[in-house]
Formats: sequence, structure tokens, C-alpha cells
Amino acid sequence: MDKYLIVGLGNVGSEYDMTRHNTGFMVLDAFAKASNIVFDDRRYGFVGEGTLRGRKLLLLKPSTFMNLSGNAVRYWLGKEKIDVSRMLVVVDDLALPLGALRLKASGSNAGHNGLGNIQSVLGTERYCRLRVGIGNDFPRGAQVEWVLGRYSAEELQTLQPSIATACEMIRSFVLSGVDVTMNLFNKKKL
Repeated sequence: MDKYLIVGLGNVGSEYDMTRHNTGFMVLDAFAKASNIVFDDRRYGFVGEGTLRGRKLLLLKPSTFMNLSGNAVRYWLGKEKIDVSRMLVVVDDLALPLGALRLKASGSNAGHNGLGNIQSVLGTERYCRLRVGIGNDFPRGAQVEWVLGRYSAEELQTLQPSIATACEMIRSFVLSGVDVTMNLFNKKKL
């Protein structure tokens, strides 16, 4: 059975709930809920297991904190013998407007510490990532406060359709591959 690792990046702890930096966790929570997958507290993270049309899915929310996400990713790829080509990392992105979605097959970490650590630990930029826009409406020097700040009710309303679309993109990635999914979704305007 083909196996896929879907990683949502974020930070554990109630003080990080609903923060922009936890958008990866929010997408995975929505995907798990829609798929009747339950997360268990396991080594290096919260892990949920399920299937999608004969493919095994492993959902991972690392508990290593954002800047050490690579340790959890490496462990679960190795433990489950999943090739990095079958991994998708869902991550917040300052460079995209709130709710914009972009799937990439590889690339730089664009200054994102979670992606940077994954690339450092795995020794490659060649893995798929789904970038979810969190906007960048903050004054100069206030990036950390913005990223770790909570979404407003209005922002969450804007984000909800994007989270639903991100879940569709995860399903498409598993069933049809990254190229088909990029062609289907990267052109869409939300």
C-alpha cells in the first residue's frame, strides 16, 4: 500500500492556538475531522492514520516546535519507510495574501524557520509544500508579533474557504500527484 506523510507545521500549546504560525495545524485538523482521523500523542508529534482510496495516510503535527520540525519529519519518514516524494508539508506564508494557496514541488525555505529546519535535517529542498497565505499587514519590525498573533474573527472567516480548499489539495496530492494538483489549484483565485 502506498504511504503518504502529510505534515502540518505549527507550535504546540494553548498559547499558540489559532495563531497565524499554526495555520498548518489548522489545515491538518480540518482534514482529519473531515476524514474521521483522530490524532494520538506519539513520538515527536501528534499523529493520525487513515486511508484514502487504498493509500495509507499519516498526518503529523510535530510537537518539536516549529524551528525543530525536521526531527519529527525525519523520524516519521524513516519509521514508516515513506519516500520524501510522498510527503507534503502544509505551512503558513507571509509572502502570500491571507488565504492564498500555492503548492510547490520544491524550493527554498523563503526564510521560514520550520521549512529551513526540515531542509537542513533532510538535506534536500526537493519535497512538496503547500503554502497558506497569512498576509503581512504589520509595521516594520513587528513580524514575530504578527506571525505569533491570533487571527481575528474576520480573518478566520476569510481563511475558512481556503482551509477547505487546502484539504481538497491534500486529497488531490495523494490521489493524483503534485503536478496535477498544481495545475488544478495554483491558478484558482479564491
